[in-house]
Amino acid sequence: MKFKRVKLMGKNLDDVRPKILARGMEIVDENFDLVIAHGGDGTLLWSERDYPGIPKLPLRDARTAPQCQDHSYDKVLDALLADELEVSILPKLEGIYKDKRMVALNDIFVHNLERASALRYQVLIDNELYANEIVGDSVGVATVHGSTAYYRSITQSIFRVGMGLAFSNSTEEINHLVISEQSEVAIRVFRGPALIIADNSPVTVEVPEHGEVIIRQAAEKAVIYGLKGFMCPECRVLRHPNKLPFKILIAHEQK
Repeated sequence: MKFKRVKLMGKNLDDVRPKILARGMEIVDENFDLVIAHGGDGTLLWSERDYPGIPKLPLRDARTAPQCQDHSYDKVLDALLADELEVSILPKLEGIYKDKRMVALNDIFVHNLERASALRYQVLIDNELYANEIVGDSVGVATVHGSTAYYRSITQSIFRVGMGLAFSNSTEEINHLVISEQSEVAIRVFRGPALIIADNSPVTVEVPEHGEVIIRQAAEKAVIYGLKGFMCPECRVLRHPNKLPFKILIAHEQK
């Protein structure tokens, strides 16, 4: 068996625990070779943050996210044991301020600390000035995987290669941008303080005025099994049966 010892994370774990045990896997809290993240996108991010680099199997919680017939607990677990699940190697990002570093699977944003006061900042891409002075709530970089999350809510778009640079509620007209995975983004805070936010982590890093944050691709990667099933468009439609625009968007993404 490829994965014998697994760590189980998330909510409503009694729904899936018997199915894991029935297949001969052990559920343990140490020396495990797979993390099963039972929940939604946030649970997957949490599991990768707590146990970086260890392979993950994300499972949607059926209580809150109905599953299509191809992605039930039984079918996904059987496919895992039969070594039939596709493995995805996902890039991650790092955000650096001085000696402090944060790592993210989805995105890293520099956000205003004071809600009543906008952030004023400058953006450089590969040491070349892209935006001299912007006033807004936040600016950040997303991975391809993260492009379907906060990045899409800001830009109303997604991308398939590279990294996405997004500006939230800027007072100036400025284009969101897709850049090379090898690029480095520098954000210089003129008026702050600001916070570095990585994915849904409760831990943040404060950046004072005149501080500079570097965001770039990290050396680490995430290893995810069954990601296509976890992001299945048919499962999404089951979760949002009355949202026709969402269905149209999913159909467009499949083309």
